[in-house]
Formats: sequence, C-alpha cells, structure tokens
Amino acid sequence: MISQASSRQCTVELQALPSRIGQVRRIVSAQLRYWNLDCLIEKAALGVTELLTNVHQHAKPDKVCTVEIEFLLGRLTVSVHDHDPRLPVGRPPETLDPLATSGRGLALIEAFSESWGARPQGDAGKVVWFTLPAPSDTPVGIPSVPAYVTAGGGTFKEPVPFGDGAEAAETVRGHAAARSAVAG
Repeated sequence: MISQASSRQCTVELQALPSRIGQVRRIVSAQLRYWNLDCLIEKAALGVTELLTNVHQHAKPDKVCTVEIEFLLGRLTVSVHDHDPRLPVGRPPETLDPLATSGRGLALIEAFSESWGARPQGDAGKVVWFTLPAPSDTPVGIPSVPAYVTAGGGTFKEPVPFGDGAEAAETVRGHAAARSAVAG
C-alpha cells in the first residue's frame, strides 16, 4: 500500500521479495522526480535496495516491511521498518572476503550517505535508515498535492507511478484506477 501523510512523505508497505524490491525502487525514483530531487534518485534507490535485500535475506518471522521516504529541511531520510528485532551488524570492509558476492550493503550505505543507523522498536522489530542531503543548488520545488477521488469513492493525494507488476496493481488498485481516470 502506498500512502502520503504529507506532500513531503511517502510510505510503501510491502513484502520484501525480489520482485517487490524493483517496484519500490521505481516508486522511490518517481517520488523523488515528483519532488524535483532527481539528483538523489541513484543513491536513494541503491540504498533502499540494499535495506530491502537485507530484510529479504535476514528478517524473521516474516518479510513484511514498510519503506518511508521523507524530505525535510534539505535532507532526505529513507527508512525501512521490519518485524525482526535483531539489529544489523556492519562489518569493516577489510574483514570481508574480497571474492564474496554479499555482505557489503551497510558499508556501501555508510560510504554514500550523510548518516545511517538502526534503532529497535521493541516487540515491533526495528528501523534501519539513512539520510542524503540535497545539494544547496538543487531547486527543490515540492508542488502542492491535489486530492483525487478513486473509483471506490475514497480520496488520495497525487499518485506515485509504480511498475507494471500484478502484485503492485493489487496493492494500489485505487491509485491505478484514479490515475487512469485523471489521465483519460
């Protein structure tokens, strides 16, 4: 499910499966383009991919998680909440096998982000997050967000484009119907 609590926040609930990770990358990219933050797309998409891959590979008892992106005070925060209370353990790059094909995600996030961290959420799991500063010369023009009426009668804010996957279509059926109605 995709929701926007404000014009500067977007939340996506999903199951961290490989097909969904690609869809969330596209959602994050589209939302950042909408916010005129194109310069942050590559790093944000890479970081969210790394965090969701960690949920897919390590989280127990399930793979259900929530991705939130928020832009406030010139800083983008990307966070992933999952139900596993175990905090991630970053390893220094020099301790990794140079031929290993995994295990570098958190080191990568640390290298390109302004800051990152993890915090426990008690019995509800944990949140892992990173921040990216918007360059000072970036014209950040977050437009006002009009409300639209969905086919089912509910309302939502400006639709966020997503991939063509059937799973995403089921999750945000009202968004797709409304987008078609608005475009047509």
